[in-house]
Amino acid sequence: MSEHNSDFFRTMTLVMVSLGVFFVIIIVVANWISEGTGESSQDPRIQAKIEEAIKPVGQVNTEVQSAPTATAAAAGGASADGKGTYQQACFACHGTGAAGAPKVGDKGAWSARIAQGNAKLYDHALKGFQGKSGFMPAKGGNAALSDDAVKAAVDHMVSQSK
Repeated sequence: MSEHNSDFFRTMTLVMVSLGVFFVIIIVVANWISEGTGESSQDPRIQAKIEEAIKPVGQVNTEVQSAPTATAAAAGGASADGKGTYQQACFACHGTGAAGAPKVGDKGAWSARIAQGNAKLYDHALKGFQGKSGFMPAKGGNAALSDDAVKAAVDHMVSQSK
């Protein structure tokens, strides 16, 4: 039985050594084949596709730009266009009721505000206001608006909400 074990171990050793030599030959041949394929010999079409796939999606703009004026009339100092200013700067909140803003045309929401007088409405619109139901940023969040343009927009909203 000892001779049987000895033959088995000899055969297994021979198989293991043969497999080891086979793997070494495979590795050497693979390295020899891949020697000629470097980055310089890569197909330019493949390289272009790779560069297209990894290019950035966008850029960060760090240039300083001045804010555009709300309307040409407001910027020029001419009579302000209340409806135009309302549509450009005020509609986002006063047209939808966002941030607790009273919607234009809602007489119930505007009656108490109108009763306070135009001076109070102008003051809140120009300087901003934090009320119980919402927040009004100064000049509707557009600092480029002239005071006359803001007042004209307030007059327009009041006339539509009486």
